[in-house]
Amino acid sequence: MYKFPADITALMALPLAELMQRGLAAKLANRGTAFSFCSIINAKSGKCSENCRFCVQSAHYRTDAPVYPLKNKEEILAAAQEAKEIGASRFSLVTSGKGLPAAELPVVAEIIAEIRNKVGIKVCGSLGILSREELGLLKEAGMSRYHHNLEASREYFPKVCTTHSFDDRINCIKAAQAVGLSVCSGGIFGMGESENDRISMALTLKECGVDSVPLNMLIPLPGTPFAEMPRLDLSEMLRAIALYRLIMPEIPLRLAAGRETALADFLSSAFLAGADAMMIGGYLTQGGRLPEDDHKFAQEMQKIWAI
Repeated sequence: MYKFPADITALMALPLAELMQRGLAAKLANRGTAFSFCSIINAKSGKCSENCRFCVQSAHYRTDAPVYPLKNKEEILAAAQEAKEIGASRFSLVTSGKGLPAAELPVVAEIIAEIRNKVGIKVCGSLGILSREELGLLKEAGMSRYHHNLEASREYFPKVCTTHSFDDRINCIKAAQAVGLSVCSGGIFGMGESENDRISMALTLKECGVDSVPLNMLIPLPGTPFAEMPRLDLSEMLRAIALYRLIMPEIPLRLAAGRETALADFLSSAFLAGADAMMIGGYLTQGGRLPEDDHKFAQEMQKIWAI
């Protein structure tokens, strides 16, 4: 099922310490001491038609996730301003659902234009599976990047979601690129997948030519089918981060949801393995660390990288 190039197979055979050394060397050689932050807003929550087994916002599961319609322009503008003030270089509007309803598309486009004009932060969107035409309209409004995770490998994806296909996600990425948007796409570690699955996803991301890769660690949330999923071993997470850096040496590897609990006291180890960016200010339904703690961490990592 899995046929990897010989160089990838050789990397997978390396011990963790050597992988991390190579991952850090690749990060410094290709990206220097760069460290970036992005931030998101859960702009519409809950009642999603899709059955992604990690997600509390799915209507298929009984959870305590918040449920509300699209937030108004003033709330989103205020959140964008806050994101800029806490040091994020990008701000993403995230909405639940398979895609953005036609009636909401012009509303979101107007909000994007206002953020660009009034706040001056780069705007991303994570609005589900959209068509080339819909994505083009949002780009014209000022959106510069589209976020659309693969979530898992092609081989493992049917164990994560069955209400849409892996190719649906690939096609959305291609549509975003076709209208000139950069693409942020990654996935979640710790959903029961193997290392082969994680590498397969990395190679697909490389083949797609994505511009940024967010790496999430599963938060097993009550009410979801993955609620009792055993936590992924720390060594496996660090191996994955180093391998992703070696497979994609020139783009940001952004730690996102789950980093606080999955990595805990070993957060710095991920950045010594090749990661170099973070999501700041919390996630869709889960809180994060204080922004000032993340900034202090970034400054310390940059000092270490420079030694």
